[in-house]
Parts: sequence; structure tokens; C-alpha cells
Amino acid sequence: MGSGKRKRMSLPNFNSAGDLPEGVYPATIDEALGRFGTGTPQRQAVTARLLRVYRLAAATGKLDRLILFGSYITATANPNDVDLVLVMRDNFDVRDYEGETQALFDHQRAAEVFEASIFWIRPALLLLETVEEFIAYWQIKRDETRRGIVEVRE
Repeated sequence: MGSGKRKRMSLPNFNSAGDLPEGVYPATIDEALGRFGTGTPQRQAVTARLLRVYRLAAATGKLDRLILFGSYITATANPNDVDLVLVMRDNFDVRDYEGETQALFDHQRAAEVFEASIFWIRPALLLLETVEEFIAYWQIKRDETRRGIVEVRE
């Protein structure tokens, strides 16, 4: 199984563990919301948080892609939050932004303000790996098994 290989299909069904099968699945934000954003009131609330984060990051004009992982993209009916990585363009500078937008790029503040677990990176900050290798890493679960993740690009 290719740990970083991008699948060229729609988002697959969950496996027996309730995860997406291993892989990095490209999707638009609308496809991701359509697949994972409906169901319980809790899932809908988490989806609203994701959409708020996405809109703020996209409004910078410097968002390259957004990586979704964790319980939000599983069969879990009531995910606690949304876990994501913002991959920003190299010309992004957090000091150019204020308020809520700036809070996106401070993990602790983001958890408090958005009730989301937000990580971020610019490709130039990576020293020993490519962006694709960095993204593939997020497939690894706490128990060292792998699950699928979603790469949002427009």
C-alpha cells in the first residue's frame, strides 16, 4: 500500500474499523462536507467549525491545501472535534494577519477559539521530507496503524 499515494477516486467507504482505507484522498471542500458533514447534531456542529476554519484560511489567499484526519472523517457519529493541517504557501507570513485568522496558526489558541486541533506548515519549513511525505505521516494513528486521510484542494 502506498503510504503517500493519492487516490484518483471518490471518497471510499469506511473499512471494518470505521476509518477510510489507507491513502490520501483528494476532495474539494464541498465533497468533504457532503460526505462527513451531515448526521448527528454534534457532527453538524463540528462541521460548522471546520467550515469557519476553512473560510478564514482560504481568505488569506495563501492556503495550498487542507488535510483532514482523525475522528471527523470516520464513521464515529459524534466526533469531539476536527483535526486538520493547513498547508500554506511559502509566501504566507502569520504576522500579516490579526484576530481570528492569526489564532488559526497558534495551536493552543486555535483549540480554544475554534474547538479544533489545527496544525500548519509552509513547505520551506520542511527540512528532511517533501510535503507529500509530511502529509502521508498524518495517516498514522496512535496505535501505529494507518488510516485514510482527506486532502482538500479547490
